[in-house]
Amino acid sequence: MTSAIASQLKSVLDSPDIIPWEIVETAWKDKIKKTVNNSCTPHYLITPTNIETLQDTIKIASENKWSMLPCGNGTKLHWGGLVSDTNLVISTQKLNHVIDHAVSDLTITVEAGIKLSDLQAILRHHNQFLPIDPTYPKDATIGGIMATADTGSWRQRYGGIRDLVLGLSFVRWDGEVAKAGGKVVKNVAGYDLMKLFTGSYGTLGIISTVTFRLYPIPEASGTLVMTGEADDINQMAKTLLQSGLQPTSAEIVSSSVVKTLELGEKMGLMVRFQSIPKSIKEQSKQVQAIAEKLDIKTTFCQDQIELNLWQRLQELIRVSSTNSTITGKMGIIPNQAISWLIKLNDLTPEKAWAMINLSSGIGQFKLEMEPSLGILKQLRSLAQENRGFLTILEANQSIKKQFDPWGYSGNALPLMKQIKKQFDPHNLFSPSRFI
Repeated sequence: MTSAIASQLKSVLDSPDIIPWEIVETAWKDKIKKTVNNSCTPHYLITPTNIETLQDTIKIASENKWSMLPCGNGTKLHWGGLVSDTNLVISTQKLNHVIDHAVSDLTITVEAGIKLSDLQAILRHHNQFLPIDPTYPKDATIGGIMATADTGSWRQRYGGIRDLVLGLSFVRWDGEVAKAGGKVVKNVAGYDLMKLFTGSYGTLGIISTVTFRLYPIPEASGTLVMTGEADDINQMAKTLLQSGLQPTSAEIVSSSVVKTLELGEKMGLMVRFQSIPKSIKEQSKQVQAIAEKLDIKTTFCQDQIELNLWQRLQELIRVSSTNSTITGKMGIIPNQAISWLIKLNDLTPEKAWAMINLSSGIGQFKLEMEPSLGILKQLRSLAQENRGFLTILEANQSIKKQFDPWGYSGNALPLMKQIKKQFDPHNLFSPSRFI
């Protein structure tokens, strides 16, 4: 089987782009151990250098019914459900070119394997940026960020990935390229593939190129950190939502986050303004006036202190540090965010950290322990009772086998299955990783 795979792949790939699994780097093997069921080991890591080679690879795999696990640099391979089987791990990391940058139109088209950090460096020369703040920002690729819908705290002002994507192309199960959208903000035609592929976890095809809308880099930035009693923070959050203030980031954070970051002892709210200095000063003054009435402590941060604060927040909540770590994504109607954070603290005092976006109610959490399944069920139940969800992103295999990472209980499952069958009739892309 292995030699048959190798001989066919070598007809379209150069030798450095086909790596037998026995000799791949340990880092890749460690990622796969968390991703693929213990009984399944891939045969090869494939790294195509252009889209045509990617097409040929998928065509061969499809003809032979070889299962495929698409990825970029593999930073989020261990997120979501366990893959039931995979013959080939196909990485787009060498598809890392800028195809077109319309500077005056604030749009850019890139290959899926380009790293976000490299893209931001290119855009910085033109005083532009792409407002997404994903986990592992230095190594995450554009395709992987889109496939996992990993936006970050800039969601408050700029929306999620789906709000930034203008167009994309992807390689179908039969090796053909399909395209959707374009380079303008309004496009109407058939499936909204940009939204369909956002958060698809590599189950519908392999994203090959993406077109984004861009934004000018703000002239200045400042963050207000507010800490106080839960009821006061809740009132502060409601007041901000009803105001005309325009923060670019706004996160309600658990008391454990506040303590770990040495910001105080109680629950917190972090609000970031990015605009001209005069606007930041005026908006911050308004927030501080409201906070003073509610007996909420405020601290204003700028420059490197501010950058370090947001970086530490992300690392604390979204990055694993031990084998027993569980990280996840959750959503809840915004007016119940405080209740969920209180429940988290009651169930797991001093062992859990979380933040929830002020306007969308979408958040991230980390449990630095092996919790009982009862705790996870209670947290999921509270989210679902308030029109939300709870997804396990990273956890060891024993947890994911006992506790469904997705826990979807809505009525769209038949539709999801039909879409999966239409896009991947032989179930070759990331089998069982998603619902």
